[in-house]
Amino acid sequence: MNNQTKGVVYALVATLLWSVNMVIASGIKGHIPPVGMVFWRWSVACLFLAPFAIKSTLSHFSIVKKNIQYLLLTAFFGVTIFNTLVYFAGRTTSAVNLSLIAISIPIFIVSLTRILFKEKISRNKLLGITTIITGVLVLITKGSLQKLLEINFTIGDLLMLVACFFFASYTILVMKKPSEMPAKVFLFSVFVLGTIMLLPFYITEHIYFQKVPLDTKTILSIGYVGVFASLVSYYLWNEAIRLIGSSKTAMIYYLIPVFSGILAYFFLNQTIVLNQIISMGIIISGLFITHKK
Repeated sequence: MNNQTKGVVYALVATLLWSVNMVIASGIKGHIPPVGMVFWRWSVACLFLAPFAIKSTLSHFSIVKKNIQYLLLTAFFGVTIFNTLVYFAGRTTSAVNLSLIAISIPIFIVSLTRILFKEKISRNKLLGITTIITGVLVLITKGSLQKLLEINFTIGDLLMLVACFFFASYTILVMKKPSEMPAKVFLFSVFVLGTIMLLPFYITEHIYFQKVPLDTKTILSIGYVGVFASLVSYYLWNEAIRLIGSSKTAMIYYLIPVFSGILAYFFLNQTIVLNQIISMGIIISGLFITHKK
């Protein structure tokens, strides 16, 4: 398997894991407070990664110390602020709006790589992005322009848009990872620093607002998002960026609504209707166009 194929597979699996996370999120909305969910999600990720990364992190501590400002910024964007904003946004806006705004992530990534690194945007990429956005809009609006015009936007929509920009910025920062820093050292450092920055906000929420309930639903939900939607998916996403670049990796993110629809059909007994099949076809066609040389 060459690097291009490996990178695409990594990005696909990461996107699939995040899609499962979205299905889970629909079942725990309001059950777990947003900051508590994020804090324990990343605490679990740190705990599971620690046995494999502590020794290497200590031996590369001088490199970590040298790049601490970069690591702090990357951790803040990708761990501390992005996920927190997403969970807060989910409390005040609809899943439809979140899905609509989430399509801005790859657009932000492509725009930032163009502005910061002068990366050219080919005709195929522009055509592919347009096709993918069309597919997502067909999925969200069920093919009705009237439904798109009737969507109402709230403060949660603004939070989601800001969150998308932060995740795009995180993706760009991953491209600048120091070559002498091993992947697991980078990942562990970012996870730990991001979780530490979350701690004061978690304590405030725990004391003054809402506590995280200790029950089976909470344990299973945080266990999944901590191990698979955080640790495994972020590692695969970072490796995909290294292998195929941020722009190509970003395009695969558009498969989230496709994966989510299929997973919801199997696990939530939600039916797949004709417009969903059409939109999935359009999105997948857009991906092929984007990656066509």
